[in-house]
Amino acid sequence: MLEKIDALTASFAEFMWGTPLLVLLLGGGLFFTLYCRFIPFRFIRHGFNILMGKYDNPNDPGQVSHFQALSSALASTVGMGNISGVAVAIHTGGPGALFWMWVSAIVGMATKFFTCTLAIMYRGTDENGEVQGGPMYVITEGMPRQFHFLAYVFGIAGLFGCFSLFQANQLTQIIQDQIYEPYGLFADNPFLGKLIMGMLMAFVISAVIFGGIRRIGQVASKLVPAMVVLYLLCGITILFGNFSQMDEIFFLIVRDAFTGEAVLGGSIGVVIITGIRRAAFSNEAGIGTEAMAHGAAITKEPVREGLVAMIGPLIDTIIVCSITGFAILSTGVWTDPELNGISMTSAAFGSGLPVFGQPLLLVIVTIFSLTTIIGYSYYGSKCTAFLFGNRWKQPYRFVYTFSLIPAAVISIDIVVNYVDGMFAMMAIPTMISTLILAPRVMEAAKDYFSRLEG
Repeated sequence: MLEKIDALTASFAEFMWGTPLLVLLLGGGLFFTLYCRFIPFRFIRHGFNILMGKYDNPNDPGQVSHFQALSSALASTVGMGNISGVAVAIHTGGPGALFWMWVSAIVGMATKFFTCTLAIMYRGTDENGEVQGGPMYVITEGMPRQFHFLAYVFGIAGLFGCFSLFQANQLTQIIQDQIYEPYGLFADNPFLGKLIMGMLMAFVISAVIFGGIRRIGQVASKLVPAMVVLYLLCGITILFGNFSQMDEIFFLIVRDAFTGEAVLGGSIGVVIITGIRRAAFSNEAGIGTEAMAHGAAITKEPVREGLVAMIGPLIDTIIVCSITGFAILSTGVWTDPELNGISMTSAAFGSGLPVFGQPLLLVIVTIFSLTTIIGYSYYGSKCTAFLFGNRWKQPYRFVYTFSLIPAAVISIDIVVNYVDGMFAMMAIPTMISTLILAPRVMEAAKDYFSRLEG
């Protein structure tokens, strides 16, 4: 049964991540970068000033601060996608996949600027009159009626795609690697151990997610920055321990990106697709989930939120994913074909930071996983409310919480392919609507920067 599901999800992901979607995401990101004349790079300092609260006005509409909006978005992106997802990318596409993750993130900064500016420009209201943002509202509020079906495509894809199967699966795996196996727990019945872990996650998450975005923003804004700093310190320590290899590893990444030597059959296409798929899962630029978090920001200036959002891929992929990738490559654990996902990253931490590396990673992964699961519950409930009304939010959250249990026991391949396929479905309406509405973003940007300079 599981083999059939594995084959089905693999075919689904392979079909969705064909050339058209790659052109839409990577080509679209390149278009946005050139069209906005490199705004993400020219105004990055201003973006950080906004993030730090310099322009906050509590009387503006919205639900969370700029910092909390970015933290909520990062809670969903900085996590297993950066720690375990990078390992999956290297296992599947070789070291060169990391290069294409960088490329995707660089153009993804402009994509996020556009999608999240639109999320504020075209906010809607739910049946309770509360301000809401996201691709579905951008489409229904900003586009002609004939395009409104795209909002429902996104809503349905988000409803199912925001189940945090990957996070639950990989958190369970590291618990098994570092606690169950060393202490001989559930040695005769590994399935039971995973099942118990899934049930425990469901209990913990249910205690938080019923508080909504304000609770999520409060939790994420405290936990995520601290865990990012701790993870980076651990990763940098590993890199310093292998500093003499850094130039060699960098050239390995670049060479493999254009030769595909580390992939079976030497397929460059596999390297590129793997890198872009993992980058999309890592920073979510163009997927649409990020727009739902930033659409809740307290602001009257859409461009400001776009400038804050563009910082996400920089932190998420360029910095955090790179640290993970270099740690994996410098310790040599990537050459072990038996290692994949969090097991590979854990092996790198064990090799680079003997004694305390793996326990620290366990703590970091636990926090990242839980904050990501919390963030995704908000995305899924927003899609539910858009499709069926607010009264269905609570039933969805119960289903969402319950989904963590099977996620803990199924294989990583099923999880990765399912998530990839659903993210692709979400990206299509998000990117189409953003490309069509891009001129309006530039009009708003021109107005904003003229007032800023004046």
